[in-house]
Amino acid sequence: MTDPGDLRFANRTGRPPGRWITLAGRVLPGIRRVQQQIEPFAAFWEERNRDELARSGPLCVALGDSMAQGIGATTPEGGWVGRLLPVLPGWRVVNLAQYGARVDDVVGTQLPAARRLRPDLVLCLIGSNDLMNPRHQDGVGDRYVSLLDALPRGTVIGNQPGTFAAALQVNGLIDDAARTRGLVPAELRDPRTRHWRGKLSSDRFHPNDAGYAAIAEVFTEALRRIRLAG
Repeated sequence: MTDPGDLRFANRTGRPPGRWITLAGRVLPGIRRVQQQIEPFAAFWEERNRDELARSGPLCVALGDSMAQGIGATTPEGGWVGRLLPVLPGWRVVNLAQYGARVDDVVGTQLPAARRLRPDLVLCLIGSNDLMNPRHQDGVGDRYVSLLDALPRGTVIGNQPGTFAAALQVNGLIDDAARTRGLVPAELRDPRTRHWRGKLSSDRFHPNDAGYAAIAEVFTEALRRIRLAG
């Protein structure tokens, strides 16, 4: 059992949504519906994290952004982290993901919180908010090197399904870390997670239930390769 007071963590970056998202959400109901999930989904995981830390058992910590929180799914547990709960029986799963998180947020905020909890397993999927916004692509390779160097050996890390230059650069770094540092890739270059027809939510950015199910399948296969998934 871990003292819930050790967490000292909020599932929010404190960073407001981008100006375009804010304006679009006022006029486009699909975007507005997804944006309205931000606060309740974060609150769900904060409460669940406290409950998990009050139990005993091996500890898994998830790092990431809004996709780990399940934004765009029907429920918070419909995201890729929530869908892994049934395949990790007996594990406590603490989700430190934050809406809008970028690589620097994982390195500077989420990983320090994870280290305080001394997890037995770390899962990580991050990079969409760096890669999909041209303003944040510059220097993403250096930021990702810092992330990969900081992740503990055995971390299961999702790579990027995109085929543009910045995504390919990140994937090369992940491939190298898998060879040299013992990280375990969750292979999102798989056709199930590379093709998104019918798998996006109403904001056309976050996955829907079908999209998250595909991501969770890939992570489950990675966990089975290291004989952790049930």
